[in-house]
Amino acid sequence: MRTAFRLILLLTVLVCLACLQSLHAAWVSGEEAIMGTRISVQLWHQEKDRGEAAVQAVMEEFRRLDRKLSPYIDSSELSQVNRLASLEPLGISEEFYRLIETSLEYSELTDGAFDITFASIGHRYDYRKGIRPTDSLIDRTLPLIDYRNIHLDKDKSTVFFEKKGVRIDLGGIAKGYAVDRGIELLQQQGIVHALISAGGDSRLLGDHRGRPWHIGVQAPRDKDRMAAMLPLVDSAISTSGDYERFFERDGVRYHHIISPKTGRSADTLQSVTIIGPNATRTDALSTSVFVLGVEKGMALINRLEDVDGVIIDGDGEMITSQGFAGDGP
Repeated sequence: MRTAFRLILLLTVLVCLACLQSLHAAWVSGEEAIMGTRISVQLWHQEKDRGEAAVQAVMEEFRRLDRKLSPYIDSSELSQVNRLASLEPLGISEEFYRLIETSLEYSELTDGAFDITFASIGHRYDYRKGIRPTDSLIDRTLPLIDYRNIHLDKDKSTVFFEKKGVRIDLGGIAKGYAVDRGIELLQQQGIVHALISAGGDSRLLGDHRGRPWHIGVQAPRDKDRMAAMLPLVDSAISTSGDYERFFERDGVRYHHIISPKTGRSADTLQSVTIIGPNATRTDALSTSVFVLGVEKGMALINRLEDVDGVIIDGDGEMITSQGFAGDGP
């Protein structure tokens, strides 16, 4: 009888402890403006206080990367590279080296559609003030826009720009990388349900407590409407569009996705959404496909086994990759 009583008492205590634990468990979220965009974190944690601390740790990681990668901060590693790397080989951090190396890999994969040297002319655009470089300046600068102008020395961890005037910008990959770093931090803390978004780049850790996350693809010409809703679990999604940073003049839309071949805004698509295993990859590929256009871009998506995509062309028509066959977005 005593044994049975003790067993019942033990079970009661365990149930009560579980109830108390569930009372402290909660969805925790936070938003901040970092890296020139809105950073959003949602996560589930058994202890609300620790969940809130995890959100702040992610935000601090974004701030750290902004200090390192921003072209608008004079003391950032990126700004130092742009000032000095055309003079002589410049020693850089291991993290910065890996980001450039990864960027060059995507340049090779996309036949130059992804090219961080677009900044050689890209920095001449001011989308807030509606300023664009002259056609003659663009044409003179085009020889600088070539990822092969970047030379990396792995043994010495240096970067060298082979032509004076070359500049780089990691905007096509940096936010995706920051999202992945945030997810890594959450995984290290044992968190299994989370969503981190940085503008058009998001990554989902696990599911939404038994349900998929639902991520919207914005209609490029109607900010209040979604062109599609995608149920996703444990994956990443990035959208690049001509509606994010742009100005219009004389009926022409000038936006921030620059074609490396022309030095001008890529103008055949309205948006590209890529779904894949991590946000670094989806970020780089969404930019690349936007530059490539429908035919070459969709061919690239369908050639890669670990990604799918949604393209909205210049007429607003939606084209989906083979992975959506039979169950479109």
